Amino acid sequence: MKVAVIVAVALLALTQGSFGQEPSEVEKIGEYITNLKTQIMSSVSAQDLQSQLEPMATQIQEQLKTFATTLEEQVKPMATNMQAQIQPMVESFQQQMQALIKRLADETKTLGQ
Repeated sequence: MKVAVIVAVALLALTQGSFGQEPSEVEKIGEYITNLKTQIMSSVSAQDLQSQLEPMATQIQEQLKTFATTLEEQVKPMATNMQAQIQPMVESFQQQMQALIKRLADETKTLGQ
């Protein structure tokens, strides 16, 4: 009788230990539901965030277009004015370079003769 009680206690201990090591089916299902809930919430949050940001992005894009147009209207006359001021200097420099090249070419011809 003592042996039967000892065997029964040993079997209960082994059974309890094996159940203690592995999570029960209820725990697995609870973990699965928690993971699924987290995924759904993150998906909903991303969709909400996107729907909130789209109008802001459109508004910023419109403001940037307006800013670019205003900037172009201000810069274009300044660029035209600067080009008008620089053009005579560029032409003068070009003439000086052509004269220098011609003089060097003439000198090399006289040296070569």
